[in-house]
Amino acid sequence: MRLTALAGALLLGLATFLPAGAAETAAPPVASGPAPAAQKVTLLLDWFVNPVHAAIVIAKEKGFFARAGLDVSFVEPADPSMPPRLVAAGQGDIALTYQPNFYLDVAAGLPLQRIGTSIQTPLNTVMVLKDGPIKSLADLKGKTVGYSVAGYETALLGTMLESAGLKLDDVKLVNVNFALTQPLIGGQVDAVVGAYRNVEFFEMQLAGHPGKLFFPEEHGVPPYDESIFVTTVEKSHAPFVKPFLDAVGQAQLYILDYPDEAWASFVKAYPKLDDQLNKLAWGATVPRLSADPAATDPARYAAFATFMKDRGLIDRVEPLERYIGR
Repeated sequence: MRLTALAGALLLGLATFLPAGAAETAAPPVASGPAPAAQKVTLLLDWFVNPVHAAIVIAKEKGFFARAGLDVSFVEPADPSMPPRLVAAGQGDIALTYQPNFYLDVAAGLPLQRIGTSIQTPLNTVMVLKDGPIKSLADLKGKTVGYSVAGYETALLGTMLESAGLKLDDVKLVNVNFALTQPLIGGQVDAVVGAYRNVEFFEMQLAGHPGKLFFPEEHGVPPYDESIFVTTVEKSHAPFVKPFLDAVGQAQLYILDYPDEAWASFVKAYPKLDDQLNKLAWGATVPRLSADPAATDPARYAAFATFMKDRGLIDRVEPLERYIGR
């Protein structure tokens, strides 16, 4: 479809320089009948729309999806764990999820496969108060650490603590139920795991209590993709997959080339996000978006699967093609 549009544009430009009547001779016959309808694709998001979704929002708002022949609709979840399960059950075409969660879903028997990457670096961190007593991970011995989700977050914390010569038993864990910044500001916890470097870090800054971050990839955790696109194994080679990923990649390049225009389009579509926190989050997120969403690093996916198994999060590592296909 893009080739047809390009050919039409070239012929229109050619008509400007041809003698009268020549354009009609040069132009191929135009097929009669209505244009083919755009293919509808339902994308189930991992959370409410926010700057993490910059590329897909711009792909929709600037017409990249439409030019790819796709009519993409977004569905925000009430429960962020549900989108992959709904796609596995046929109640959606693509889901945004997190690479660590994806391994858990595959281990649970869901017929899912990763088809592309949205955010190509970790966002998760361990955060403490910048001016507080914790200057290194070793200082967390005997301290209280808040978390939101047991399992991956606590395994991540345990690995990071090991890099400092500690064990998970050396800290007291408290479930803070997704309220990560206030318990840290209020002194109920000494650190939190699960704070995103592009969101909670800026929440702390705007609240007048700057945070200090410890990055998993610098403390024993293999690098991974924070946000990925998954679909069912059956749909992983469906006709809509490549155009969808191409459009997302084009949107990322547009954001990099026209940052001000991209931000304006984003907040025009979602006016409630036009505030200082989301502007800061946008600036921190854009460099982490994948310019080539379909690209895959097999060794990286294999290494993280091994990490998940070694930490007791999954029982076994599946063949690589089960995760990322061919």
